[in-house]
Amino acid sequence: MVGARGVLALVRAAHAAPAFAVTAFAAAYSWAVGAPVALVTAAVLAGQLSIGWSNDWVDAARDQAVGRTDKPLATGAITVRAVRTAALVALVACVVLSFTLGAAAGVVHLVTVASAWSYNLWLKATRWSWVPYALSFGLLPSVATLALDPPRAAPVTTTVAAALLGVGAHLANVLPDLEDDAATGVVGLPHRLGRRRTTLGAVALLLAATALVVLGTPGGATALGVVALVVAAALAASAAWVAARRPSRRYPFLAAIGVAAVTVAVLVTTG
Repeated sequence: MVGARGVLALVRAAHAAPAFAVTAFAAAYSWAVGAPVALVTAAVLAGQLSIGWSNDWVDAARDQAVGRTDKPLATGAITVRAVRTAALVALVACVVLSFTLGAAAGVVHLVTVASAWSYNLWLKATRWSWVPYALSFGLLPSVATLALDPPRAAPVTTTVAAALLGVGAHLANVLPDLEDDAATGVVGLPHRLGRRRTTLGAVALLLAATALVVLGTPGGATALGVVALVVAAALAASAAWVAARRPSRRYPFLAAIGVAAVTVAVLVTTG
C-alpha cells in the first residue's frame, strides 16, 4: 500500500499544478460552450495525469543524474514502478472516459494525449519540441465543442490562440531547466534558441494569444477584454524580468499559467 507520503509524492510526480490548470481551463471552456462539463473534466484530468506521470517516469534517470530535489523519483520518495503503473492506469482511464464524449471528441482528445506522450518519449530532445504543445493545446477546445450535439470544431481564432498559449507555456516552462536538460542530452527548441530568445519568444506568444482572443471577440474588443490584455501584458513582462535575473525560478511558468487563465476567462465570458 502507498502511505500518505507516497500519495503526496505521486501527486507531485503528476506535475499537479499544470495538470490541474489545463483541466480547469477545459472545464471552464466546456461550461462556456455548453458541453458536458463533468465528462470533459474527467477525461482531460485522466489524460493530464498520465502525461505528468509518464514525464517523470521517462526522465527518472536524468533527474537523478542532475540531483533534482523537486522530483520525487530522483529523491527516492516513490518508485519508478509506482509512477509507471499510475501513468498506464491513468492512460487506460483516459481512453475509456474520452469515448464517453462521443467518437469525434474521443479521437481528438486521444490525439492531444498521444501528442503530449510523444514529447515525453522523444520530441522534447529535438528542435520539434514545440509541436506537441501547439497540437495538444490547439486541439483541446475542440474536445469540448465536438462533445456537443451536433458536434463541431472550435472556432479558428480559439484554436490558434490555444496553440500559441501552448508553445508559449513550453518556452516558459523550460527556462529554469535549460542547463540541467542540456547536461543530460535534452536539447529541444528552447535550448537551441538560448535563454534570451526563449524568454522573448514566450512573452511574445503569450501576449499574441491574449490579443487574438480579445481583438477577435465578435463585435470588437470589450472593456473587460482590454483590462485582460493589460493584465496579461503585466504578467508576461514580469515573467521576462524574472527569467532574465533569476533563471532558476519557476515564476515564468506560473505567469504563463496566469496569462492562460486570463485568456480563458475572456473566452468564457465572451462565449
